[in-house]
Amino acid sequence: MNALPPPTIHASAVLVGARALLIQGPPGAGKSRLALALLDAAQAGLLAFARLVADDRAHLEAAHGRLLVRPAPVLAGLIEVRGLGIRRVPYEPVAVVGALVELAAEDARRLPDRSSRETEIVQIRLPRIAVAPGVDPLPLVLAYLRTADAGI
Repeated sequence: MNALPPPTIHASAVLVGARALLIQGPPGAGKSRLALALLDAAQAGLLAFARLVADDRAHLEAAHGRLLVRPAPVLAGLIEVRGLGIRRVPYEPVAVVGALVELAAEDARRLPDRSSRETEIVQIRLPRIAVAPGVDPLPLVLAYLRTADAGI
């Protein structure tokens, strides 16, 4: 019997340090734009390291209690730059997901409760960063990466 292929989702992923941020949201929400902003933040020294894993389509797989993300093979190393088209950038072939960034999240709150700050994907629990529609996600993501949860 053949094993099922890993699930493919409409998402982008960027390896930031040792873990990837999985970026989801509806079409036009800014997934590629946030991925590029994270790559730019690393170039500017705001992050120690960032590299594209996937843009537009990401393959997910649970392995040993971790969620792995890979690019769709045909799209590996490609990212959409609005106004320029599809561009080629360095990429990582696989990364462990550390958190989900959900763009245009209708349930985003100024002070989210603990339950909304977590999600489950392929039976793996992850921190969730819910970004309200119309909000620039980069400052929120940078704050997440640079600060510790106060546990409140």
